[in-house]
Amino acid sequence: MGGTMKALNRAAALPLLCLWAGTAAADGLDSGDTAWMLTSTALVLFMTLPGLALFYGGLVRSRNVLSVLMQCFAIACMVSVLWVLAGYSLFATNGGGLHSLIGGTGKFLLAGVGTDAVEGSMPETVFVMFQMTFAIITPALIVGGFAERMRFSAMMWFSALWLFLVYLPVAHWVWGGGWLAGRGFMDFAGGAVVHINAGVAAVVAALVMGNRRGFPATPMPPHSLPLTVTGACMLWVGWFGFNAGSALAADGAAGMAMLVTHTGAAAGSLAWMTQEWIKFGKPSVLGIVTGMVAGLGTITPASGFVGPGGALVIGLAAGVICFWATQIIKRKLQIDDSLDVFPVHGVGGFLGILLTAVFASDGLGAFSGLGLAEGSTIAGQLGVQLLGAVATIAWCGIGTFVILKIIGATVGLRVDQDEETEGLDITQHDERGYNL
Repeated sequence: MGGTMKALNRAAALPLLCLWAGTAAADGLDSGDTAWMLTSTALVLFMTLPGLALFYGGLVRSRNVLSVLMQCFAIACMVSVLWVLAGYSLFATNGGGLHSLIGGTGKFLLAGVGTDAVEGSMPETVFVMFQMTFAIITPALIVGGFAERMRFSAMMWFSALWLFLVYLPVAHWVWGGGWLAGRGFMDFAGGAVVHINAGVAAVVAALVMGNRRGFPATPMPPHSLPLTVTGACMLWVGWFGFNAGSALAADGAAGMAMLVTHTGAAAGSLAWMTQEWIKFGKPSVLGIVTGMVAGLGTITPASGFVGPGGALVIGLAAGVICFWATQIIKRKLQIDDSLDVFPVHGVGGFLGILLTAVFASDGLGAFSGLGLAEGSTIAGQLGVQLLGAVATIAWCGIGTFVILKIIGATVGLRVDQDEETEGLDITQHDERGYNL
């Protein structure tokens, strides 16, 4: 009888032991993975609010600081609602035919996504939220391309249309089971989906809208570098959720993604600072934090496929190439991408997509990462990576241009010259960032 009771006690305790170990075998959930993904989701949202908002807010002139904060905040709210209504379904549902290009309607209003729904080893609700935060930050990044001159109403219409017509198709191609995923395209955390997409949209917006009044003759320095540095630090920390969270599990892949993310950011910062020091004679605070963002954006697509050696080279390349890209875009071509979204994110994302194929190879000794897909070669994978990057550029460039032209012909894109001179804080929101 005593032996029977002990056996019953062990049997009763087994579910508790499984829960303690982080595994619920009955429904496939892992509490450790779930906890990490909840944390990662919060970190990625933290990148936009307050990280990106403060980073951008400090970079604009004082009369426009509130407009940038407002745009980031409003985008976060609007995209969240649109994601629940239809965005997640168009991203996640897949199948044959048309669904290689865009998802279906089966999960509109999150149909079937209840407390018991599971995605991998986490509740599907957590996966919905995690992917939502990527959809939030991508249009928010574009704000830097048209900062200080777009009407608030135009910004809202643009962000909503761009989410559905540009972001969701590309995200589905890569992460939702679409045609690029089928070809073995490697984009671990958003080199194409987020950074190329945002960078191309930003430079198209800058070209369509034209330069800010006085650019390039009038100096337009950041009004508050302390705000920018604070936002940059938040971005750096939040990026661990962005990249390591994309492993979708609390495992060795997530740990490696976090390590290479940090390495790439540090290397990018130092490389940018060095280039600036050589060219201008002094290193700047703005330069070192911009190099950090370039390093992070460039390591993002590779973060789940490379080791620390590869991350070091990718980060250094990002700091050098993105630095010179800003010089060409702003100084040579005189394109007023206000906050350097294209040279940092667009160029960095493209560079990272290509270098993923190189440094994920098993044939690079100490610089090898987790390896290419079985049977792949560096040349073959480079072809796939180039195809995905070019397809993203083409789709985003054309889609963004069409959306801007439609909005320009209806709502109107740009504030008038007097409003631009007075500042968007007053003319769009009837408020001031500072009352000194």
